[in-house]
Amino acid sequence: VEISASDQSHNGAKRQKVAAEGGGSFIDKLALVCLQGRKQLVARSRGKTAFFTPGGKREAGETDEEALSREIKEELNVDIVKASIRPYGVFQAQAFGKPEGTMVRMTCYCAEFEGTPSAS
Repeated sequence: VEISASDQSHNGAKRQKVAAEGGGSFIDKLALVCLQGRKQLVARSRGKTAFFTPGGKREAGETDEEALSREIKEELNVDIVKASIRPYGVFQAQAFGKPEGTMVRMTCYCAEFEGTPSAS
């Protein structure tokens, strides 16, 4: 995996590009990284055992900012303060529960939010 320098994305936020060598399929996701006192905010779907960083996939035509705001509202019932969104990093790993070679590429952002997170 190669990580290149940051550039300007289509929505104006700085973003790192990740280029992977070789084949395989990718699941492209966005996530909110929220760290406080050495603890990370994570979510778990009902009936599941694994915890995930909150976020999800872009819908057609959405910018990263729009998709992140929508996904966090859906999952945590809070509103992202759009002016506070800033890049955190791009990470890639084997996708949990998917066939070997299926990778998840997660573009992560930090942001402030209004409200108290609660399960949706």
